[in-house]
Amino acid sequence: MRLPGVYRTQHDTSLLRAVLRRHGRVAGRSVLDVGSGTGALGIEAFRAGAASVTSVDLSRRSVLTSWVNSRLHGIPATVRRGDLFAPVAPRRFDLVLANPPYVPAPAPRPPRHRMARCWDAGPDGRFLLDRICAGASSVLSEDGALLLVQSELADEQATLERLEKAGLVPAVLARGRVPFGPVLRARAPALRARGLLAPDQTEEELMVIEARHG
Repeated sequence: MRLPGVYRTQHDTSLLRAVLRRHGRVAGRSVLDVGSGTGALGIEAFRAGAASVTSVDLSRRSVLTSWVNSRLHGIPATVRRGDLFAPVAPRRFDLVLANPPYVPAPAPRPPRHRMARCWDAGPDGRFLLDRICAGASSVLSEDGALLLVQSELADEQATLERLEKAGLVPAVLARGRVPFGPVLRARAPALRARGLLAPDQTEEELMVIEARHG
């Protein structure tokens, strides 16, 4: 179930799901799905054996969608509304999942009340990525891990460096190339003008980055 205005499950969700199944070491662990959208990642984690699932999203519609979908699938997820990690502090989790907005956009801040808030992430695509990198260590258990998905357009190296600066050890676990969707096709001329896309580029690379305490 997906209410209007809630992010539709797409290639990035599927890539993170695949990594979760292969590398997540989910069984018996506590899971935080931050920016949960439909709740698809939390549902996947529970099916993989998670001991508990907590979902957080700032959007009221996403919170309701996550709650309904978890109940439809028989999953006793805890669903909270709020900004990133604030609703769960000071609790710590064994696995944190994040599929934040990461598409470079003209506006300095993402909109609050339009569908574009699901993908717009400021001029460099890092409006939420930087905050997640800075704050993830505060919600990770001692042997916990962050699994974060993003696009090449939001600067992979910046994510690795910011995670290291936060005291975590990052590694890229998976990559995948996908055709441009409607948003990137519409923005391609502007992104090419900024040097973020090659002249003939019609695909973007997605990656899943893991980060753990050193």
